[in-house]
Amino acid sequence: MSRQAETERNTKETKIKGSLNLDGNGISDINTGIGFLDHMLDLLARHSGMDLSIRCDGDLNVDGHHTTEDIGIVIGKLLGEALGEKRGINRYGTAFIPMDEALARCCLDISGRPYLVLQAEFGGEYVGEFATELVEEFFRAVSFNAGLTLHIQCEYGANDHHKIEAMFKAFARALRTAVSIDEKFKDQIPSTKGVL
Repeated sequence: MSRQAETERNTKETKIKGSLNLDGNGISDINTGIGFLDHMLDLLARHSGMDLSIRCDGDLNVDGHHTTEDIGIVIGKLLGEALGEKRGINRYGTAFIPMDEALARCCLDISGRPYLVLQAEFGGEYVGEFATELVEEFFRAVSFNAGLTLHIQCEYGANDHHKIEAMFKAFARALRTAVSIDEKFKDQIPSTKGVL
């Protein structure tokens, strides 16, 4: 069963080409125009074990909002398509990730019911050219387009770079668990409803 997807999103604000392979080797090909976001998406691919390609030409002359949100939309749609009917997946994933003085937690459910709870406080408005307020915009876009119930919390930390990196790594590791196939139930959809 191939668990891959590719898509394009073209608007007046962004032009994005993306592809994803859930059963890849953590290989990334990322160019968003925002260096820190590139770094986070590289981490997402590496720690989730999926191959991810994102090429974006966005209206960065305005700011990074449209680029970040639209990339989240694209990644969410890629995840949803690659998962298909979700037969045999673990469905749930949880990870705690430390990054030096910061600790982040992610709990997720590939439920088909999009919901985001994100709890984090940042000391500054930017890390590099990336606005810290866009962390929530990114994860909301992923959640609502992939159909994830997603809870992410930075429990503590002092350095904004470390806090955000821990959150992305926690999401990646939780996602890796949730999308993995449970061999015992590989022919079943993990829901009493029979559909996700």
